[in-house]
Amino acid sequence: MTKAIFFDIDGTLINIHHKKTSISLLVKKAIRELRAAGHHTFIASGRPWAYLSDELTQEGLFDGFVLMNGAVVILDGKIIFRQDMPLATVKDMVDLAEAHGLEYILESHPYVYLRENFKGLENVYRNIDIDVNKFIRDFDMSEVKAAKLEFLCDTPGANGVFEKLLSWHGVTGLIDPTLRKYMELYSSDISKATGIQQALHYMNIPIEASYAFGDGLNDLEMMSTVGHPLVMGNAGPELKALAEHILPTVDEDGVAEGIYRYILKRI
Repeated sequence: MTKAIFFDIDGTLINIHHKKTSISLLVKKAIRELRAAGHHTFIASGRPWAYLSDELTQEGLFDGFVLMNGAVVILDGKIIFRQDMPLATVKDMVDLAEAHGLEYILESHPYVYLRENFKGLENVYRNIDIDVNKFIRDFDMSEVKAAKLEFLCDTPGANGVFEKLLSWHGVTGLIDPTLRKYMELYSSDISKATGIQQALHYMNIPIEASYAFGDGLNDLEMMSTVGHPLVMGNAGPELKALAEHILPTVDEDGVAEGIYRYILKRI
């Protein structure tokens, strides 16, 4: 049976915290063997297209992409699903962020929009090898269709502004649990899980033939949906509780072991 396999990026294929921003040769080899066996491979990430490296988009490793936590789904270069946030919601959130001195980035497809003076967020992306030269820096808010927003502030929780943004009707997201100075927001009716369901329906592949690799809190819905949740050893307890199998860590090439042991069944 043809299978569909979905891969998170950060903490699963790469480890930005250890400056490991490229996929290991062993993991690449395993992914290519999946495709050679006739299976479909997908990125399933909170990242938009503009944050993806050429390694992810140009080396023939993946058939498709579930991006911005399910807001855009691409298969063989074709957008099969897209859902942007309401323009009025985005504008009101941006107005609130600007009133309190928060930096923000508007994530769309295929572009992202970041003001030239928002150097804090710019440095965040530079530090994890994202090409900020691809970003649109001069733009009119009324012309931007955003599916996801990210915010950065100087104080934990932005003195309550993060919670206010997170409580907005129709919106969900995550606040960085460590420093609480970063937050991402997107529509509450989408997730990696809904994006995966769109892809599976389009390809006519049943849920029981789907696999996912992940490590983070934005993978919870995904792991609760796919037929075979494979969780990285560096994941937290919430995600590990949903695992069919717990793999070695990203630094130990856990994805490769998961592919060979549980999908291709060669070890």
